[in-house]
Amino acid sequence: MRGLLTAGAAAAVLVSGCSSGTSPLVPRTTPPSPPAHTTASAAPASPSPSAAPAKGTAKVTGTVASGLNSPWGLVQLPDGSLLVGSRNTGTISRVDPGKHTVARVGIVPGVSHTRGGENGLLGLALSPDFGADHTLYAYFSTDSDNRVASLLYDPSKPAGEQLGAPDTILRGIPTGTLHNGGRIAFGPDGDLYAGTGETGQRQLAQDMSSLGGKILRMTPDGQPPADNPVHGSLVYSPGHRNVQGLAWDSAGRLWASEFGQDTWDELNLITPGGNYGWPTVEGIAHHPGFIDPVEQWHPDAASPSGIAYAAGCIWMASLHGEQLWRIPLDGAKPDAAPQAFLTHTYGRLRTVVAIDDHTLLLTTSNTDDRGTPHKGDDRILRVAVS
Repeated sequence: MRGLLTAGAAAAVLVSGCSSGTSPLVPRTTPPSPPAHTTASAAPASPSPSAAPAKGTAKVTGTVASGLNSPWGLVQLPDGSLLVGSRNTGTISRVDPGKHTVARVGIVPGVSHTRGGENGLLGLALSPDFGADHTLYAYFSTDSDNRVASLLYDPSKPAGEQLGAPDTILRGIPTGTLHNGGRIAFGPDGDLYAGTGETGQRQLAQDMSSLGGKILRMTPDGQPPADNPVHGSLVYSPGHRNVQGLAWDSAGRLWASEFGQDTWDELNLITPGGNYGWPTVEGIAHHPGFIDPVEQWHPDAASPSGIAYAAGCIWMASLHGEQLWRIPLDGAKPDAAPQAFLTHTYGRLRTVVAIDDHTLLLTTSNTDDRGTPHKGDDRILRVAVS
């Protein structure tokens, strides 16, 4: 296997003045009937000319595919067709958006899923050189770990046999029934980023020898880039509980969504080497040494998974909240309160992908053992946004 790293070889100790992962969660005082979200700082009085409008729109314009089983990872191929992964079964299928057909491409061997759990076949990403190398990347759970592997995709082969054997580029990410992270995406720099979870072992988020509870950055072969915050380490930022959304804005800034515990879910602007505080803090805490989120929501309004950037906004899919959040940006901060769309209309929402600046693809997640499936679930929706 080329470029294979284990957790021990991939992580390095980061010396910092922040609290250790063994610190208890700082008690919080929550006011009666708090708002569903709050922001880290007041919105600017006069947004810049490039700021997104305070109010926008999101309208479902069609169903691209239906009858999907626990969709999680979703990518668009150069020809406009889609590859979608099933978390529970480990299969990958090709969707023809014009014909609304779904055809099985293959199965990722070794995927482990626990009924009712969050492990399984999770994020998908296309190689930046997909047109030449035909390589698909997958983040998935096994019985012993979470790992990232590359697979060749050959549509000329018979249906169901179009995936090559996985070439593992990274193993040793902690796995568990819960909090497996799983989102992967290539950044503007050509490197592969992965959001991981701490699997319920809180101390891992502050343990720099562990790949759990982190955002990782690696080359396409799974090696630490030379300019990572700590030389020889894959860790791009620590102190995360469960990162399932990654997206870059038009200026190349990285944003990440994160599941909180009982109080605050988060949208974070990621600083290389910045520590995001879990488990010492949750949400906006103004704690020295930790970076506060730019927005926070109570879990019943969010429980965020995928995010995407389009029309000057971060669009965030919510599972428990069953809605799509629009967060308008003015540079590196929100310029108005978030708006919620599609509330309780399509059930749990998992993954959101921007296919152009005003069009999103959005997956429902009602067959994930936690939702209430309806006829046609699960589905991929096309959404026009502004």
